[in-house]
Amino acid sequence: MATGRISLTRFLIERQRDKALINADLRLLIETVARACKAISHAVNKGALAGNLGSAGTDNVQGEVQKKLDVLSNEILLEANEWGGNLAALASEEMEDPHPIPTHFPKGEYLLLFDPLDGSSNIDVNVSVGTIFSVLRCPKAASGEGYCEADEKAFLQPGTAQIAAGFAVYGPTTMLVLTVGDGTHGFTLDREMGSFVLTHPDIRIPEDTAEFAINMSNMRRWEAPVKRYIDECLAGKTGPRGKDFNMRWVASMVADVYRIITRGGIFMYPRDDKNKAGRLRLMYEANPMSFIIEQAGGASTDGRGRLMEVKPEGLHQRVAVILGSKNEVERVTAYHKE
Repeated sequence: MATGRISLTRFLIERQRDKALINADLRLLIETVARACKAISHAVNKGALAGNLGSAGTDNVQGEVQKKLDVLSNEILLEANEWGGNLAALASEEMEDPHPIPTHFPKGEYLLLFDPLDGSSNIDVNVSVGTIFSVLRCPKAASGEGYCEADEKAFLQPGTAQIAAGFAVYGPTTMLVLTVGDGTHGFTLDREMGSFVLTHPDIRIPEDTAEFAINMSNMRRWEAPVKRYIDECLAGKTGPRGKDFNMRWVASMVADVYRIITRGGIFMYPRDDKNKAGRLRLMYEANPMSFIIEQAGGASTDGRGRLMEVKPEGLHQRVAVILGSKNEVERVTAYHKE
């Protein structure tokens, strides 16, 4: 390791030793997830060379056709995390029910939720995809002895209860973006060394922006506040905003959010006539991304209120998501309130 470079392990140890933000079990859990992301990155990079492209011929719990890499990424994360002794259970966007820790392995105090391969519809066209994860503390059992029974109810905690969240984006470089509650930090995978290195410390999202990310093909279905906001952006310098906006849309949440945390912008997947509750998953996508965005100085909302304060009603609950540069998110929220 070159002098002065801070590895993910050193970063986490300093959060444990110097700031007491995390304990040894949480540190090991994050390191394990990071190692799994390296394995997924390798599988994504191999692509057709390893026969990893195309459909798996199955549907997930959401009724969506699974890609081969969806299934493989899910298996990698399960196998990496079930034996370490720091988890009570895991939950995946690809599985209907929580995955209990096998009885022959010790259990821990944490719950891990993940979207194993976000944006997988882009795999076959070689566009960036990624992994999103969230960590919650498992509530104590009602008796006060031991940890909870890690059923679905144990996972149904608001985003404000998260103690860590992150995502990996598998693009030209593999990046890991992480928060443990003291800001948002970015790590680049050094493939020769095999480790994540801190390259983007204390990321801050500009409060103002001239970029928006939204699927314009759904315009005819949007609610009035969203249509008003986008119409104003499209009106440019001659419109009420008095400046030109650019649209960016990758259709891979990890890629769109990574762009926003590095240079600002607003990401919107609002509710509409087709998706009346919203399109994205609260527990696997909206909550962890909101935690990351807020820790970087941004904001997130479902249009009505702060996303991380939404009380979950189900493991696969869908919500509207609007997040990014603070002033733009607040503007959209104000339009909804009006």
